[in-house]
Amino acid sequence: MSEDGSWRRVSREGRRFLRGRYRSLRRLALWSLLESAHTFLGGYAVARALDDGFLAGRTGTGLGWLAVAGAGALLGALALRGVFGGLADLVEPLRDGLVRRSVRQAIGRAVADPGRAGDAGAVSRLTQQTEMARDSFAGLVLVARSFVFTALGALLGLAALDPVLLVLVLPALLLGTAGFLATLHPMARVQRAALDADEALSGRAGELAAGLRDVVACGGGASAGAPVERLIAEQERLTGRLARWTALRTLALGVAGRLPVVALLAGTPWLLGRGVSAGAVAGALTYLVQSLLPALDALMTAVGAAGTRLLVVLDRFCTPQPSPPADSGPATTAPEAGAGPGAAVELRGVWFAYGPRAQPVIDGLDLTVGEGEHLAVVGPSGIGKSTLTALIAGLLPPGGGTVRVAGAPARRVPGQDGNGPGGTGRGGDGPGGGPDLRRTLLPQQAYVFTGTVRENLTHLCPGPVSGAEVERATAALGSDGLVARLGGLDGAVDPARLSPGERQHLALTAAYLSPAPLLLLDEATCHLDLRTEERAERALAARPGTLVVVAHRISSAARADRVLVLDGTRAVCGTHAELPARSPLYRDLVGLWNARG
Repeated sequence: MSEDGSWRRVSREGRRFLRGRYRSLRRLALWSLLESAHTFLGGYAVARALDDGFLAGRTGTGLGWLAVAGAGALLGALALRGVFGGLADLVEPLRDGLVRRSVRQAIGRAVADPGRAGDAGAVSRLTQQTEMARDSFAGLVLVARSFVFTALGALLGLAALDPVLLVLVLPALLLGTAGFLATLHPMARVQRAALDADEALSGRAGELAAGLRDVVACGGGASAGAPVERLIAEQERLTGRLARWTALRTLALGVAGRLPVVALLAGTPWLLGRGVSAGAVAGALTYLVQSLLPALDALMTAVGAAGTRLLVVLDRFCTPQPSPPADSGPATTAPEAGAGPGAAVELRGVWFAYGPRAQPVIDGLDLTVGEGEHLAVVGPSGIGKSTLTALIAGLLPPGGGTVRVAGAPARRVPGQDGNGPGGTGRGGDGPGGGPDLRRTLLPQQAYVFTGTVRENLTHLCPGPVSGAEVERATAALGSDGLVARLGGLDGAVDPARLSPGERQHLALTAAYLSPAPLLLLDEATCHLDLRTEERAERALAARPGTLVVVAHRISSAARADRVLVLDGTRAVCGTHAELPARSPLYRDLVGLWNARG
């Protein structure tokens, strides 16, 4: 997007924001008129004190005019107090609006492409960039208002003293201002690039953190971290460019802020020769040093720093967001060629690595999970079990091969249909905003939110769920006692007051009620005791559909129809009874689990 396009878009949104706040703007203008009077009296009273008072031998008159200048200073302080009250009426609504827009943008991106990694840039927009816009806007309004009304009072004062004074002052002011304005667009471009790099760095760091355990396990830390290092280097380069433009802006500030004073002092003999009084020259110098030049310096500093930053930040909030597909309901997709009949999950030659030169975590995996089957996945920590569930859930794209769920690609093109990939902990939101009806993924950290017990148990269901259905689910999972302790289905849930096991118990009950035919449990029972875990897994296995469990106990593997063993070099799949003879790793794991038991 070009600078002109950004400026038009931001200015259009800015006019829309200000149109509904004329009362606040009028209040600011009325208080600022007092500041103009203070500025006018400051220089004019000094001139009269000299010409009509001290230089004319009338000390009392001179002191009287100085008293008028002092009264003007009190008037300016009163005006400033009123200005700050009116400023809050503009700044706080802007911040609230940006927060709402940031949340809508994040939701819009997630709805349009639920399979992508979490929008880490949304955190920067919601916190850092929102506060940046608020502070920058407040500073700009305060400084711009002060400059306009200060300049009005100062220029009127110069004209009242002698119009010829403007001939010496205005050219230097205009020259410095023109040099300053020439730096605005380049600085805005650098600011935009810096924010892009900041969001890219946040997003890349978030993606890397999600698979950090597997990255470390496969020795791919250097390759995975290389893009992060490049982004940091890019930020360093942009900071240097910004510093160079800041130096040019400082030069322009020097021209606008110092040259008028030099011109006035150098031209004093000429002014006196034309009949301009010494008091008028002193008054003009007062206008420059005490009012006009400090206001101009503050304005240029604010516009050069806060102004370009505000333009860039607001442009990001004004960028049109992706629209969700028109069809937000579940789609019916015919199985493509190669999809086996009755297959809930199919992986063919699947390969995945965290980085172009990293060792693969999943390498050439072929796997078919039938409808209604209960599969347990086992292996050492960091071997790729969570990566496998993320591939099936569509959260990660395979580096090679195909992953299919219910005959369709696990990770679909955004907007292809209404069933987006599964989510992390809540079953995933499809483009239409509802739960993914194909699968539900429960991670180790159970998702529980502030609300009622009923809301926590039914949030994966696209429609209303009767109380009887919820009660049957809690009875099957053994969570009815927990529900009773929380005050029943309408009781309040405070996640901070629940233990990790209680949170997992609620999340498992929600998964049981989910209509998704495929459940993926990534160590989702690790905080439960053996008896509760067994009851929950048996209930979920008896539920219509397919169950894939990342096991952390031998009992979970023993209950499964089949067990998939990941050992880093090859995968072995079979029953719990036959695997000890086929897989040395599984034999060792069974021995280790039995010893712990």
